[in-house]
Amino acid sequence: MLFGQKNIARYISAQQQNYILRNDANMYIRLIRNEAKGNAITGRLVIDGRWFCNTLERKGVEIPALCYHVAVTISPKFKRLLPLVTGVPRTPQSGYGTATPIGRANGAMGYRQGIRIHRGSKPEHSSGCVLVPDRVTEDKLTQIILKAQNEHEEIILEVSDFRAGTEYGYNHPCECELQQYEIDARRAEQRYYEFHPEECKG
Repeated sequence: MLFGQKNIARYISAQQQNYILRNDANMYIRLIRNEAKGNAITGRLVIDGRWFCNTLERKGVEIPALCYHVAVTISPKFKRLLPLVTGVPRTPQSGYGTATPIGRANGAMGYRQGIRIHRGSKPEHSSGCVLVPDRVTEDKLTQIILKAQNEHEEIILEVSDFRAGTEYGYNHPCECELQQYEIDARRAEQRYYEFHPEECKG
């Protein structure tokens, strides 16, 4: 049985804004899409809870609204370092085959390759990649992710589709966010007991 539940709840609430989106080992990037207009899907990129830039994708080839890992590697096409989105499943609506069960090795037939985040000004500039406005923004984003990567952080991209009629207009929260919430709540509880040993578990 846990003692001091109200105190723990207050402590967790005070810590959530510091830990829900980021802990010492993770960087969280969110792509929040707007409602599609024609063949264009605009959106915004949020890094660790802060707006970073606007985005653009092409309707029909966009990546599914899921959680992905991101790593900076050299793009064979663009011949420079760019963020790579991994584990993107093939889906019928994207025109890239059919989805396969999650868990197959990256690089298997069930996954799309070469999904990057790079500059672009028209939906036609994307075949599934996420476009940012210009080279300056692209370079800055690449350096931010590369720094986290070099510090051995896990970089997670959460993609949220627009959903008309829902509370926020988006499909929140994703499984990744719920899992992180549970982890952070447990960590907050552990910290509370470290400073309040008299209320230890019985």
